[in-house]
Amino acid sequence: MEWNKQNVKYLLLVVCGGVAFYCALQNLGTVLGGLGWLLGVLWPFLLGGAIAFILGVPMRAVERRLLPASRRWRKARRPLALVLTLAAVIGVLTLASAVIGPGVGEAVMSLARQIPVAVERLQDQLSELEAYLPLLESWAEDLEIDWKGLTEKAVGLVQTWGSGLLSSGGGFIGGFVSGVSTFVIGLIFSFYILLQKESLSRQGRQVLYALLPVSGADRILEILRLANRTFSSFLSGQCLEAAILGTLFAVSMTIFRMPYALLVGVLIALTALIPIVGAFIGCVVGALLIAVTDPWKALMFIILFLVLQQIEGNLIYPHVVGSSVGLPSIWVLAAVTLGGKLMGIAGMLFFIPLCSVIYALFRDFVKGRLREKRVPAKKWREPPPDLRRK
Repeated sequence: MEWNKQNVKYLLLVVCGGVAFYCALQNLGTVLGGLGWLLGVLWPFLLGGAIAFILGVPMRAVERRLLPASRRWRKARRPLALVLTLAAVIGVLTLASAVIGPGVGEAVMSLARQIPVAVERLQDQLSELEAYLPLLESWAEDLEIDWKGLTEKAVGLVQTWGSGLLSSGGGFIGGFVSGVSTFVIGLIFSFYILLQKESLSRQGRQVLYALLPVSGADRILEILRLANRTFSSFLSGQCLEAAILGTLFAVSMTIFRMPYALLVGVLIALTALIPIVGAFIGCVVGALLIAVTDPWKALMFIILFLVLQQIEGNLIYPHVVGSSVGLPSIWVLAAVTLGGKLMGIAGMLFFIPLCSVIYALFRDFVKGRLREKRVPAKKWREPPPDLRRK
């Protein structure tokens, strides 16, 4: 190797990186604690970026269609699009609450009306046990129970539970106030991002080209554009899939005259925003609500859910969401499974577009390597001759 200035700089970077990595491994607890503290400091801004990205998808559509030919309103177009987007989101959430709230209240009232009937049944069953009371009394007399010791233990448990409840109540209030303040800061930060996204994007590109080689900065920007397109397509596809599934349930339940058709449809549409497994959560809640009124119709609802779930899982979801992110159906299922294992519900939402980006980059890498090695297409398009004979 030639000992020029560039190679010496590269060797120094490698040595310094190795020493830093070794020191980090030796002080792993301190490093993780520092990363956790840094994440806590940056969390409101990360949350604001996530909110800005989510709101930016419908906001772009609104802004493109809002007074496109007017030059007078060009500066006011973006703030107006932001206001209309927020109004639409709040309106959807309010409509969902207006549908879900009364339905849940009606189900609770129906359950309350059935409590007296259940109490009467319990009384009848207890009266049937009167014949066994003499045997129970003789069995209880043979037992030796330290009632004083049990009373002291019960009092101690109540005191411990009460003190724990007070301390956890204070922690809950503090956590709630902190969570609300974090959300408000993130929401305000997201407004700034949405209103000034061009200038922020220009500043980010300036930093990349100033710190990195031109080819490296070009590659990073290309990956970021791919990630932006993929995540935006996934978000719109997931919302479309949830709306289709909720409509299917509402219409089907109305046709079969099941109770709470609109409520269950809205509920499943909301829970279906969680990929693959979200509809099952809506099924459980919907079955419980219907069972309060009619257990047989709850069974019919479960059968209907299994049928519609097969249609949704095999036809709607892979084609609507899978095609929107450019990811084959089998990898959509793999991404949901892996994301759920690692990060729960947030992982399910995050891993589908992430795996799509990785899939697209790896596909381009493989195709580039095939072109470099000049491998004929017939070698990988067609199976080997021994497999064709089988």
